[in-house]
Amino acid sequence: MAAARELSGAARHAAFAAGQAAVVAHVAAHELGAAAYAIKAVQAAAPKEESEIAGRRECKWQRGQLPRAIRDLVLDDQKLRNNICWFVFNC
Repeated sequence: MAAARELSGAARHAAFAAGQAAVVAHVAAHELGAAAYAIKAVQAAAPKEESEIAGRRECKWQRGQLPRAIRDLVLDDQKLRNNICWFVFNC
């Protein structure tokens, strides 16, 4: 996570996504962090005029990967905490 702070743009968000995925076990409430940072990375890597669309596409793709057994739980959590995740789960 510290290494990500020195980066910018898509690389920074991708590094934070990897860091969040690695450290999420210590605080259950952080489980959305990796997904949110991955969406931010996709947005930052896209041309400015395509950023929002690219983010929504990534969000939808992520949701498509969710196992059926936890899908509703994750979607409810995204709704509850979307505001602290830069509203990236508006897809």
